[in-house]
Amino acid sequence: MKRDDAIGFGFGGNKVRKLSVVAAQARAEAADTLITCGGIQSNHARATAAVAARLGMRCILVANGAPQVRPTANALIAQLLGAEVRYVASRQERAPAMEAAASECAAAGRRPFVIPLGASTPLGAAAYALAVRELLDQTAAPDVIVHATSSGGTQAGLIAGCRLHGLHTRVIGVSADDPSAAIASEIRRILTGLEQLARVDAGTLADARIDVDDRFVGPGYGDPTPESNEARDLGARREALFLDSTYTAKAMAGLIARARAGELDGARVVFWHTGGQVGLFA
Repeated sequence: MKRDDAIGFGFGGNKVRKLSVVAAQARAEAADTLITCGGIQSNHARATAAVAARLGMRCILVANGAPQVRPTANALIAQLLGAEVRYVASRQERAPAMEAAASECAAAGRRPFVIPLGASTPLGAAAYALAVRELLDQTAAPDVIVHATSSGGTQAGLIAGCRLHGLHTRVIGVSADDPSAAIASEIRRILTGLEQLARVDAGTLADARIDVDDRFVGPGYGDPTPESNEARDLGARREALFLDSTYTAKAMAGLIARARAGELDGARVVFWHTGGQVGLFA
């Protein structure tokens, strides 16, 4: 298991990896305000607020949903970190609200830097291409990597990293929300952008196999299923490992199902824990 939940900064997780390079770009552009979006309990929003606090920047978060009377979990942490939270009614309203916030900041003489949902840009994904090298320094190349996928940046980076290191590792993303075709399309878009960043020929990354398993979403985003509850309880009671209902418990449920079906027999498998355990306290 690759434990990104154990990253020490800002309660860890895959968003911290992505922001390590995205925030560096923001600093290079002399930005003084980070703007991003997510749900009320967004791990990415919490991590962005932590990065902004560490770098002495202002942070504006656009969250879809109603504010909690008593903030919990990620919402509480974002508040403690001093982020300004602006609420919108739907996911579709987040991007326009971020652009409006950026325009407002610029008009006031500030230097805003807008980070798309999940920092799932080619630059953010590059952090996971680099993370593959870190994995290879720690263990032998796996045959399979299983992880939670949603906005696509983590999976795109892992696919790119495996390709660039000449591996034949199969990267399986277990969807937390959207249909497999929609996520795969976004991953392909990010891989195309990564080709430009890595200065490799067209098709080197974008033609890679993309495996997205959407069988474990259940009723919807953030809604637990019997399979994810089993995976959550199994991880805690056997390994003192904490999985969240939105992402990692569903990903582990996908891994368990494949193991039980014999699909992983004889394979070296890495479960990449992408964090999110703060969601247990929502």
